[in-house]
Amino acid sequence: MTLPDWSQLHEQKPAPEPLLLVQLFVNTRDFDQGTDLLAEATTASQWLHQAGLLAPEATAGAEDLRAARAARECIRSLIARNGGGPALADDDLRPLRAVTRASQLRLAIDPAGQVVLDSGDRGRLTDGLLSLLLIIRDAQRDGTWSRLKVCGNPDCRWVFYDRSHSRRGAWCDMASCGNLIKNRNLRARRGGQTRPAGGAARAARQPATS
Repeated sequence: MTLPDWSQLHEQKPAPEPLLLVQLFVNTRDFDQGTDLLAEATTASQWLHQAGLLAPEATAGAEDLRAARAARECIRSLIARNGGGPALADDDLRPLRAVTRASQLRLAIDPAGQVVLDSGDRGRLTDGLLSLLLIIRDAQRDGTWSRLKVCGNPDCRWVFYDRSHSRRGAWCDMASCGNLIKNRNLRARRGGQTRPAGGAARAARQPATS
């Protein structure tokens, strides 16, 4: 899978392809900036076309986008599990299970001669969402999935790829989210508080340089 030229420009800690597409999809919602690229049909359709998740001639309707946003937050919760987040209940998984029930999977042969599952031509948004689940499945098998994490700043929740040797990375950016939360928690302990302080907005993200 070849992603658009813009793909890595939005990530400080990009995942390898094709897992990068899952990271980009989840990060269409920016809690820090209060923006959501899947909130409005025109903007959402443009992004989904560029990402190859929706056929060029198709437009995502309101119901499609509601399903996409629900699936996105479900995937974010799955990623949070990689950093020690809570297990998901059956109700939490409902948006993704709806995608699988609507799927039209078929066997295909890739250029390397491997037999693979294919979600079709991605004409429907459901097909595009299913392709993300297939990427997740492959990443879980090759070991890259566990490195995809959600920032430990509860006000951020940006998805990043942990390339550290220890696999213990917890922040999308240590200089902003990491230090901010550590300093607030330190002040909370010194002040006799028992509840860790939440995070504020992190510093503006810079384009990836590698």
